Amino acid sequence: MKKWILSLAVLVAFVARVQAQQQVMLDKVVAVVGNSSILYSDLEDYASRMAEQRRQQGYTSDREPLNEAMEALLLQKLLYQQAQIDSVDVDLGGIQSRAEEQLQTMIERSGSIRELEQQYHMPVYNIREELRQLLTEQAYAQGMQGEVTSKVTVTPGEVERYFKTLSRDSLPMIPEQYVYAQITKYPGSILKAKRRTKERLLELRNRIMSGQAKFETMARMYSVDGSAMRGGEIEPTTLQGLFQPYADALAELKPGQISEVVETQAGFHIIQLIDKRGNLYHSRHILMRPSFTAEELSEPLHELDSLADMIRKDSITFEQAAIQHSEDPLTKMNGGLVTNHDILERADAMDVNYTQTKFLKEDFANDSFHKPYADFLALSRLKEGEISKAYQTQDVMGNQLSKIVKLIEVIPAHKANIEEDYLRLEQMALMQKQERVFKAWLDKRIAGMYVYIAPEFRDGAFENKNWVK
Repeated sequence: MKKWILSLAVLVAFVARVQAQQQVMLDKVVAVVGNSSILYSDLEDYASRMAEQRRQQGYTSDREPLNEAMEALLLQKLLYQQAQIDSVDVDLGGIQSRAEEQLQTMIERSGSIRELEQQYHMPVYNIREELRQLLTEQAYAQGMQGEVTSKVTVTPGEVERYFKTLSRDSLPMIPEQYVYAQITKYPGSILKAKRRTKERLLELRNRIMSGQAKFETMARMYSVDGSAMRGGEIEPTTLQGLFQPYADALAELKPGQISEVVETQAGFHIIQLIDKRGNLYHSRHILMRPSFTAEELSEPLHELDSLADMIRKDSITFEQAAIQHSEDPLTKMNGGLVTNHDILERADAMDVNYTQTKFLKEDFANDSFHKPYADFLALSRLKEGEISKAYQTQDVMGNQLSKIVKLIEVIPAHKANIEEDYLRLEQMALMQKQERVFKAWLDKRIAGMYVYIAPEFRDGAFENKNWVK
């Protein structure tokens, strides 16, 4: 859903840009930042989209829409200009891929390339270039803001001082939280399933190597990775940003070459190196995961249900059972106690300081950066100390498994306090400090950059008064 919304936002912004170009004789420049201008049509469209988004969220701003939109566009233009000055590193290869993805969406909605060209009164290669420019500006702006805020940290003392500044009425309400443990099992036929998957990938590789099929086509048809719709292409990245086996295989390839089958935590891949620029590797891959029959999937369910019965009869404790039988290396030696380590690793943000064992309902969802929603459904039926029936789910990499869970504790909704909710308060303190640092940085950049705002827009209620010079 988030991806669809972002795609729609880019398409709407693109439509506005094209319409502005077509109406340039009737349009007007209402602001300039550095060497980038803002047209009235851009401003009007942005304000309209912002108002619509607010309506959907049930929120009404006290500010006049055009003024609020003006400040947002001024900020984006300034960030883009400063990113150029500071030579901020942006993944241009990924931008090209996203532009192509957006273009394909537009073609599908229009019905054909010819109908799209007629709709926008320009050839498709010009439409592609306009999309690329728009996405490039957005990427540089986001990259510049990230450069400023990513260096900001907070100390425990700063968190405590932040907490003391909050009045009781302004303390955030922490919703109900769950602490739980798990015992997991993968299908016993995993070795057979892995062999079947490798054989299937080797078959695809042979078809590609013999010229019977294109890598991109096979990726779109068979890959289970999100990159499938882009023909398996992933954004250029350093080897350090990849799973080690993937990185090792990629380092051995020359542009155009295809690897043998490679196994990582995500599954099995065949990899093609597109090109290499400096330490950035641009590749595409086909990812497949082991699949199982219904009988193979049900086998661990029966084993776990039997184990749960033994625990309920006190033949073995849940903690002992986790150590002896669980196949999750992150929890089994800790009595099955569930943490967010798997999610932190998946997001490449592993830091023991952010270890969390308390989970909100919103921490459960069916994607790679949340606990499985099936866990929440199972926990919501339990009382403290009870054990669930076995159920099927997936790990953060999408691999199928079965598990049982034990509800250890339900922490009722409460006002935040420093003892129980330190990590959440730390995040709030960090966000406040990041905002403060960014504002100070922004004030200096506004003072040092050429900013012009048309007279009729200078009296708006700008949050940053420095825009009007």
